[in-house]
Amino acid sequence: MPDVLRPRALAPGDLVAVAAPAGPLEADAAPLLERGVATLTAMGFRVRRTPLTEPGRRRWWAADGPDAQAEEFNRLLRDPEVRAVVAHTGGQATAGWLDRVDVDAVRADPKPVLGCSDVSLLLLALHARTGLAGLHGDMATYGLGGSWHDAPAPTATTLAGLYRRALTDPAAPLGPLPELRTPGGGRECWRPGLASGPLLGGLLGRLVALQATPYALPAERFDGAVLFWEEVERPLSAVWQDLHLLRMSGVLDRIAAMVVGVPHLVTTAGCADDAPAPSLREVVLDVLGDRPLPVLGGLELGHAGPNLPLPLGVRATVDATARTLSLDEPAVAPR
Repeated sequence: MPDVLRPRALAPGDLVAVAAPAGPLEADAAPLLERGVATLTAMGFRVRRTPLTEPGRRRWWAADGPDAQAEEFNRLLRDPEVRAVVAHTGGQATAGWLDRVDVDAVRADPKPVLGCSDVSLLLLALHARTGLAGLHGDMATYGLGGSWHDAPAPTATTLAGLYRRALTDPAAPLGPLPELRTPGGGRECWRPGLASGPLLGGLLGRLVALQATPYALPAERFDGAVLFWEEVERPLSAVWQDLHLLRMSGVLDRIAAMVVGVPHLVTTAGCADDAPAPSLREVVLDVLGDRPLPVLGGLELGHAGPNLPLPLGVRATVDATARTLSLDEPAVAPR
């Protein structure tokens, strides 16, 4: 099992590549991507968009076929000028090329890889195979160019500062992550308690799917971990089922705490019309049973609004009673 591999810190003026490891650029989203590039530039980085982020690049539901997507990503991993890779959006395509990633290039020159949603599958697989502390966070198009601009100006300023520190400061951890007041959210203590451990997580369905592949996280990776997850456009029954699969695989007996993001378009489809539908909190606690895990709900994580930056494998502390999450170690290593 590889140790945690922190990517090398960025410096002002370093080159950040905006890539398409999952879905294509939709025509109506082009202005959002331009705003996302401008946001990264304002943070002090040079930015280069890859060819697969150009409008019109599409194969079915992806920016291109698996071979082309893997080739572009591997080229960025091998390019010494590129110091970070930011996904422009998620989608349904990352699983098609996980077996083509040049993991030796990751080990030789670890650099931050940023994304969420479908891209969390890539982050988890890289962490499983190399220990890379990929950054689960907002992507360029709908995050940096979308929800950041829709948020109040102070929130956008806070986010830019957080991400800049996460990418450039190898000396100091981010500490307590600020509450962003995600629309429809608000942090809640679902089960009180305090616990510390390495961060692991992503989109719940992708995490569960990965565990059925050769790129699964080893069971030991979950020992004492702070498991974070979110879900989008699925019924509560599917969430309940995935959590039970984690229970039966032993994951829920290994972790130290759970952090749940703000659900987005998670429905009660399948529930009886003449009976009250459960809440997400009720579903989570039903699966956990009497396990004495702190559970923090409603963290600013997922598709419902801006995401806090969460580096995989980096030690964090959850105080569910106080409704806080703190990063106890830097996300990056010295250059």
